[in-house]
Amino acid sequence: MSRILIVQGHPDAGEHHLCHALADAYATGAAGAGHAVARLDLARIDFPLLRSQKEQESGVVPAAISAAQAEIRAAEHVVLVFPLWLGGMPALVKAFFEQALRPGFAYSTELGPLKGALLKGRSLRIVITMGMPAWFYRLVYGAHSLKAMKVGMFGFVGFKPIRASLIGNVAGKDGRGREKWLARMKELGAAAA
Repeated sequence: MSRILIVQGHPDAGEHHLCHALADAYATGAAGAGHAVARLDLARIDFPLLRSQKEQESGVVPAAISAAQAEIRAAEHVVLVFPLWLGGMPALVKAFFEQALRPGFAYSTELGPLKGALLKGRSLRIVITMGMPAWFYRLVYGAHSLKAMKVGMFGFVGFKPIRASLIGNVAGKDGRGREKWLARMKELGAAAA
């Protein structure tokens, strides 16, 4: 059995969005298969923005970020769920990972860019919801924000393999399409994939 961390990245904590339902379905499938599940709801975590490289490299790590780092360190598999906003992750998600994936925790500056990954041994699934069709995001946008996350953020610190689930046309999803994706998330949760 695996230890799974689900990071819910929808910035709106006031409503229950599809991202929340997808994270819930994944958690249900994982727990039902006997996996240990921890969750972080980024909209409910209070942390400041980083404003300089110096602060990121040697500033005090806020308590909420330190607790999140402990959850990341303990996880064997991480699931990140968020809506695509302006072609990329919401600012809240980016700000969280800028805080959490600091040197000394996520990567070593002494070992160089090709050997410094400190989070090896963890897999990742990125779940992105979007208003446009997923094929349009891949074909026209080139899925550039997803590629940047896979290589420049998560791959850089050692996550492997990194898989993605792109859920398009969410505004137009009828009940059947939504139920299909929720069922798919339960299956992925059960498999810790």
